[in-house]
Amino acid sequence: MSAATDIVPDSERRGFIGGLPPRLRPFASLMRLDRPIGTWLLYWPCAWSVALAGVGGRWDLFLWLFLGAFAMRSAGCVYNDIVDRDLDRKVERTRLRPLASDRVSLKAAWALIGLLCLVGLIVLLQINWVAAIAALVSIAPVAAYPFMKRITWWPQAWLGLVFSWGALVGWPAVTGSLDWAPLLLWFGSIAWVVGYDTLYAIQDIEDDALVGVKSSARRLGENAPAGIGIFYSVALLLWGAAIWQVRGDWVALLALAPAALHLANQVLRADPKDGELALQLFRSNRLCGFLIWLAMLVVGLTAR
Repeated sequence: MSAATDIVPDSERRGFIGGLPPRLRPFASLMRLDRPIGTWLLYWPCAWSVALAGVGGRWDLFLWLFLGAFAMRSAGCVYNDIVDRDLDRKVERTRLRPLASDRVSLKAAWALIGLLCLVGLIVLLQINWVAAIAALVSIAPVAAYPFMKRITWWPQAWLGLVFSWGALVGWPAVTGSLDWAPLLLWFGSIAWVVGYDTLYAIQDIEDDALVGVKSSARRLGENAPAGIGIFYSVALLLWGAAIWQVRGDWVALLALAPAALHLANQVLRADPKDGELALQLFRSNRLCGFLIWLAMLVVGLTAR
């Protein structure tokens, strides 16, 4: 086996990426095409916001915003790997990433970001100017995110800020303006992201400690499940407040019950010493996002 083959991770030899031409596989890895969970988690706040606004006949927004979430999440992964390439070389789980292992050049990575941003531009042209401006404002906090784990124990909070931004885009895409409902939805989503990304960070606690990377999982330690439970509880309260803004009816709040049970199950099962379980629970938030979307859709369509 050649040295060039030795540095190719198993993820590029199987599944969807393994079926691509060899020259494209490192770029697919940069975009995390084998891990669509990130696209879903970025998309759900967009979809919740459109649904809670009542859709306004713009059912196509769900598809356009999904395309936008895919393009921007992919671009974000490439940018994150550009910034973190030196750190990634020191972490067992990330040392074989395309940039860390020098299988993709910096110039090619930036070119890929440019192509993905063109896809994002196509999506922006499908929404009104208020929603488009709201989306563009997110660029600055997105660019700052990879540096947060170097300066704060709570980079998950910054990730929540940017990964929840779609809540501020979907609502004005339907209504043409912002309101308290999408803001509350956004704040609730931030708390949700801090919770589930703390789960994700559990698997990297030892490696992060070795290279000096900070995270909420390291800060919380054995209290991580309790901390996650607190953030999930705050998320549910804020989502309930968003629903109340649209439909001030106690019955409407029951729409969140399935999602609440799902989140409670995550908290009860979380173990700060079990990275594999933490990753499994993290990934289950794709289903949680769907349950919240159903709740917002029911409320949004019955509020008027």
